[in-house]
Amino acid sequence: MDDATGEDHVTHRIRLATQQDAPTLARVQKASWRAAFRGLLSDDYLDALDHEALTKTWEGLLSHFGGARAGTLIAEQADRVVGYSRFYPTDDEDEDDSVQVGMIGSIYTLPDVWGTGVGRALITAVLDAMASAGYAEATLWVLEGNTRARSFYERNGWHHDGSVVVDRSDALPIKKLRYRTALNR
Repeated sequence: MDDATGEDHVTHRIRLATQQDAPTLARVQKASWRAAFRGLLSDDYLDALDHEALTKTWEGLLSHFGGARAGTLIAEQADRVVGYSRFYPTDDEDEDDSVQVGMIGSIYTLPDVWGTGVGRALITAVLDAMASAGYAEATLWVLEGNTRARSFYERNGWHHDGSVVVDRSDALPIKKLRYRTALNR
């Protein structure tokens, strides 16, 4: 996730992820989570993030999760992967079936590119991909205490829609807020 002011400082490129990107996505996930979630999740949990396990997870996601209604986008800068975002049909049970809602399951960038415009480019690209896939709205979940991420989303037209969940996966009870935006692109 990027807290860009809206100005691009460095050239970057957005592309679709391939199966071969799994180890690189694991590296970006590990580094970005450790920086973004320090103080929000336990240090033990963050320090225990395992590159091999994350790579296997990404291999599974990239082999089974795609098509016109889902995908993983990668942000590259100077021939290195610096961020990614995943989208797919929402799995939230409270969504109205008559509205086409897609979900951004993740959007992260390496800490050294925060504030450079990469996050803004990545979220723009993923929202464009979702609109092209036929979604009318997009949602995502963000940790309640992640004020940097929440500010980023709000600056980019998202709003908290009132939904709150407590995620107890990995024995980490954390409060998440659902954010939403219309895809009238």
